[in-house]
Amino acid sequence: MKALVWSAVINGVVAIPLIAVIIILASRKSVMGDYTASRPIIILGWIATGIMGAAALGMLICD
Repeated sequence: MKALVWSAVINGVVAIPLIAVIIILASRKSVMGDYTASRPIIILGWIATGIMGAAALGMLICD
């Protein structure tokens, strides 16, 4: 059971930079062509990434 909890914690922490890279790539016309993400989607993505980062940082500080 502890292994499942720790794998979920590691997954949540590692997801933050991966989401940031995906947002950067999705916002570039040179990568996505006509399928570039719209501005509201990019903003929501950065907000979600910031919330995940704050949650991970809070978890590490309060532990």
